[in-house]
Amino acid sequence: MQQALLELVNITRRFAAGDKDVVVLNDITLTIGASEFVAVMGASGSGKSTLMNVLGCLDQPSSGHYRIGGRETAALDPDELARLRRARFGFIFQRYHLLPHLTAAGNVEVPAIYADTAHAARQPRAFELLRRLGLAERAHYRPAQLSGGQQQRVSIARALMNGGEIILADEPTGALDSTSGREVMNILHELNANGHTIILVTHDPQIAAHAQRIIEIKDGRVVRDQAQPAAAQHAATALKTTRARVSSNPQTNTPQKTVRATSARLSRFSEAFKMAAAALRAHRLRTFLTMLGIIIGITSVVSIVALGAGAKQRMQEVIQALGPNTLSIFPGRDRGERHWLGNNQTLVPADLDALRAQPYVDSVTPETGQMGLVRYRDLDVNAIVAGVGEDFFRVRNLKLAQGIAFGREDIRQQAQVAVIDQNTRRKLFSDMSNPLGQIILIGPVPCTVIGITQPKKDVFGDPQNLQIWMPYSTANSKLFGQSYFGRVTVRLRAGQSSESAEQSIGKLLTQRHGDKDFFIFNMDSMLKAGQQQNRLMALFLSSIAVISLVVGGIGVMNIMLVSVTERTREIGIRMAVGARRSDILQQFLVEAVVVCLSGGLIGILLSFGIGAVFSALAEQMKMIFSIDSIITAVLCSTLIGLVFGFMPARNAARLNPVDALARD
Repeated sequence: MQQALLELVNITRRFAAGDKDVVVLNDITLTIGASEFVAVMGASGSGKSTLMNVLGCLDQPSSGHYRIGGRETAALDPDELARLRRARFGFIFQRYHLLPHLTAAGNVEVPAIYADTAHAARQPRAFELLRRLGLAERAHYRPAQLSGGQQQRVSIARALMNGGEIILADEPTGALDSTSGREVMNILHELNANGHTIILVTHDPQIAAHAQRIIEIKDGRVVRDQAQPAAAQHAATALKTTRARVSSNPQTNTPQKTVRATSARLSRFSEAFKMAAAALRAHRLRTFLTMLGIIIGITSVVSIVALGAGAKQRMQEVIQALGPNTLSIFPGRDRGERHWLGNNQTLVPADLDALRAQPYVDSVTPETGQMGLVRYRDLDVNAIVAGVGEDFFRVRNLKLAQGIAFGREDIRQQAQVAVIDQNTRRKLFSDMSNPLGQIILIGPVPCTVIGITQPKKDVFGDPQNLQIWMPYSTANSKLFGQSYFGRVTVRLRAGQSSESAEQSIGKLLTQRHGDKDFFIFNMDSMLKAGQQQNRLMALFLSSIAVISLVVGGIGVMNIMLVSVTERTREIGIRMAVGARRSDILQQFLVEAVVVCLSGGLIGILLSFGIGAVFSALAEQMKMIFSIDSIITAVLCSTLIGLVFGFMPARNAARLNPVDALARD
């Protein structure tokens, strides 16, 4: 008596149809022994395909008991049922159900991937199975490049990949011509002869005649269960034509599992990544459109952060150029009353000595300037002529390239000396290597050039302006005809608080003048105000960028939901060959993350391109990219993929295998 490999006891399967239930299988009791060749016959709608789905653990009965090797299946969870499918069953479908973006060898390997078989073990196995089935030269062909008979042989090889102890063949010859059909039946006989249990579902009596036992179903009930002794002779005749071409004993010829529990998850993740990449390549346009929202969002975020960093650096450069930790004092009660060339005589030389005497002051310089005509020999130019103090170059952090600056004695004696910038040097002395000692005429006053400043861009205005500095005593008495200043700039000692210094200077000058007829411009306050403004602008722009990212993430979710709908049959195929729910969840999550991460990387590269263009167009400021912002962008891309890809991936993982396979 044969061992009961599969045992069904009072199996009933109902499906809801409106307010009623339709009974497809009705109180079926069967046993199928190991190594049997059984044909399940019946007309369309008789329930034979539903029976096969129950036998293969693709579907579960509504009531009754189904045992495999004595193990009750009713209490098994979806992952345990998946383990049974990949360990004991091999499916051969009428429509082949091959994954179109994989090669023949790739399709054959799929069950072994979910069985945690190492690539080095499963690839030779797949090629060997294809060779035995006469497809060695077409191992790298995709399904669309194969004939129907060849695709069915690939399906058979896939069924044998993990051993295929029990082969479930659903109308395996239904879509084939007679020659290919005979070839497939001969292969099934070979497999049965090598110890595989074959369960063949068909409506064709001639195909059923190949089996050793015929089970006929009508209206969900078994109406005939009959052995066929003559089938053994038929099988022997068929075997003569194909002589053990397929030798795949389920007990002795299964692939070696070299991946163990410690690395199984990593291996499955690696394979999920490869399959995700292949699926995304197969739908390039859809993949790009999915990425587009992420690309725009990441480009915006990275560019805004880089622009903010550039603005901050530019602000610091401006402050550094005007002098570190400085306070500028202007005549007038506020900025509306400021007169650079007016008659407001608030700031006078006596104020300089009072300011220099303060312990928190490092240096002080007055400034009074205007545009003036400068002549050297027969060359006339317009330049900004400023009368300044001996500490001007320290306060303004200007370095000399040649010569010296004027000193306190020059101020006292109203010396007719001048320091010029590089622009003035190029304009007046283009043919002279050393203009020091040359006489230039500033208005009506001849002055000797004693120094030349190092090149430095003007942080405000045109960097091509010509600038000349001379002692303020000389400028006031001989050029401007005044004894007051347009501005006094104070440089504070290191470590001094600009706020407290501003308050002290305000009190000092108010006491001296008897009224607050001046205002103080704090460079540190300007820097803080500028930084605050930059932060607010960055926050505003970042909010827009975050909205772009969210919109992009919603786009990813929508496209992934569409992808799940379009690929429902693929999901069913993967579940049929043993994929766990976690495998399906992981694959679609990986796809979402790959899409978002790729979009993020493209967005980062695009932001670098924008930065290069911005730098070329705006010389005064550059976008500064930081590693932190780039890492944040990559993390954002990954997080968006996980968050917005989870729901579509979960929906895919929860699909019923038999429903997914039935979807066109």
